[in-house]
Amino acid sequence: MIVAGFGFRSGVTLAALRDALARAGGPLGVTHLATPDVKAERLAPLARALAVPVIAVPAEAMRQQKTLTRSDRVRTLFGTGSVAEAAALAAAGPGARLRGPRAVSADGTATAAIAEGPA
Repeated sequence: MIVAGFGFRSGVTLAALRDALARAGGPLGVTHLATPDVKAERLAPLARALAVPVIAVPAEAMRQQKTLTRSDRVRTLFGTGSVAEAAALAAAGPGARLRGPRAVSADGTATAAIAEGPA
C-alpha cells in the first residue's frame, strides 16, 4: 500500500494538490490518498483524476504518528507535527514508513507526503 497524505487550506485548488504530490515524489504507484476525515471530501477531484480511493483519517489516529516535520500551528490545530505525514502514515497502517518529509505546493496551500505500508 502506498498512500499519499495531504494537508491543505480551505481554498486549495486541484492544481495545488497535484503540485504538492509531484513535489513529494509523484503519483506513480500511489494506491490511496489520505487526509483528516473533516477534509476528505475536498480530495475527491484528485482521487477521481488518479482513480484511487480516499481514506478519511480520524484525528486520534493522526495524533499517534511520529512525523519528520513539525509545525506549531498544525500541532495546535491537529495534535500532530504534519497533517500530510500523519495522514499518510495512519492510512498506510502499522509499520508504515515515510518516503521523505512533506512537500509544499508552490502556492503554499497544500502539503503532501508519501508513506509505504505493509498492507
